[in-house]
Amino acid sequence: MSARRYRRPARRARHTLAIVAGAALLAACGGSGSGGGSGGTTPVNNTAAIQVNAGPANNSVNGLYTSVTVCAPGTSTCQTIPDVLVDTGSVGLRLLSSQLTVALPPATASSGGGLQECVSFADGSYVWGPVASADLQIAGEKAASIPVQIVSANPSFPVPSACAGTGTDNNTVGVLGANGILGIGTFRQDCGAACAPGSSQLPPMYYVCPNSACQAVAVPLASQLQNPVWLFPQDNNGVLISLPAISASGQASVTGSLVFGIGTQSNNGLGTAQVYTTDSAGNFITVFKGVAYHQSFIDTGSNALYFLSASALGISDCTDNKGFYCPASTVNYSATTQGLNGTQAQISFSIANADSLFSTNGTAFNDLGGDNQGNFDWGLPFFFGRNVFIGIEGQSSPGGTGPYWAY
Repeated sequence: MSARRYRRPARRARHTLAIVAGAALLAACGGSGSGGGSGGTTPVNNTAAIQVNAGPANNSVNGLYTSVTVCAPGTSTCQTIPDVLVDTGSVGLRLLSSQLTVALPPATASSGGGLQECVSFADGSYVWGPVASADLQIAGEKAASIPVQIVSANPSFPVPSACAGTGTDNNTVGVLGANGILGIGTFRQDCGAACAPGSSQLPPMYYVCPNSACQAVAVPLASQLQNPVWLFPQDNNGVLISLPAISASGQASVTGSLVFGIGTQSNNGLGTAQVYTTDSAGNFITVFKGVAYHQSFIDTGSNALYFLSASALGISDCTDNKGFYCPASTVNYSATTQGLNGTQAQISFSIANADSLFSTNGTAFNDLGGDNQGNFDWGLPFFFGRNVFIGIEGQSSPGGTGPYWAY
């Protein structure tokens, strides 16, 4: 098994322009502005099934999957794609071309030419491929003509060195462990102001490739990959991920719910969940052993709890499954999570021997951990037995205006 963390790099600070422009895009797509309620419309089915299992390549642990339906914009030519990884650490829908049978129209950069994208993840892997347009449906929720990325094992243009230098190319089902990635994190766009016109230094993310020589290009907010949730006509202020508690020995598979909206229908109220606001990069604070880690986040795309190092913890790394922890016996820890709004909670968690866990028939584990110096990545184990809400930036809800986490 491999340590996987599908979280995009930290973004630059957002500013008011990004939120205002985003609101204009939502209005153009029939959305309900910064609110998340139904706005007098007839409520739709806002719940999609999610599963933790071995994935389409039968090689994953703690992979959280759902199905999405994509259509050629404005048509009934559609395809439902199963086993798409649900990732609260990234933004945007990315699909492997090998799993896509519907022809989607390519997106064009403002300067002309097909728009390409490279996204690097926290585990050093990346995806590269063109941006296209699609209508998207999950459960009863729909977003019209949104930009999506098509990831190909045989891309039309060579991978830029600034992208390829980051590590493994997630361009096949076997490598990605999924048919695509559904990024539904705390932001509206996957890059935001850092990639928009006027940015002082463009990151190596969006490209045009005249004469096969790819160069970074600025992309307006509306043309960047979008968090599809905020473009839904209703239930568009965030999501709720609900997974049941599991035993320390793990389970063969787990079924839960992905619920759209916060406080918009009877099934997505905050209840007793506390709100933890984040900084402009989606981070809050974790205090562990007296040290405050300001780059902390909650991420279904990370298959373990990634924090510190084996030497710092006084335990062992795994020999066979590198990147994971293998203590001689299960170790119990406690940490305090803290939002920028001052909300605090004590979180108890355990780290077991990953080699021993993987020798079972399980694919879902609540005590899997691994190395990650400098920040605290609360991966999928954090979600078992909790209702976790993700408030999207600029969208209002009973928990306030996003971005925030609540649990």
